[in-house]
Amino acid sequence: MLFTYLYIWILFKYTIMEIQELSTEQLNNTSSILKAIAHPIRISILNYLEDGKRLTVTEIHQRLNIEQSTTSHHLGILKDKGVLSSKREGKNTYYFLKHKSLSHVVECVSKCSV
Repeated sequence: MLFTYLYIWILFKYTIMEIQELSTEQLNNTSSILKAIAHPIRISILNYLEDGKRLTVTEIHQRLNIEQSTTSHHLGILKDKGVLSSKREGKNTYYFLKHKSLSHVVECVSKCSV
């Protein structure tokens, strides 16, 4: 399953010809991002942040209907692995996808699974 995720991510980030030129470091970074995404709560978070949406921890935890501390934990993992970025505005911190192409990962994976 991990190889499926890796393949999908590589297709989004690189053209087919560039795949042969990927360094070990690039493959390791890609694998790390995919491992971070590979959790039901984190996939849901990506869904909510598609199309350039920016949401606070409170907005995300309310939509997921889970504890705010759990939401913060998963947001921290996604941010640490380079999937999300955040910006503080006043009292609120807004989270958003670091790379626009990540918004297509969930869509692509859902088409691959039956």
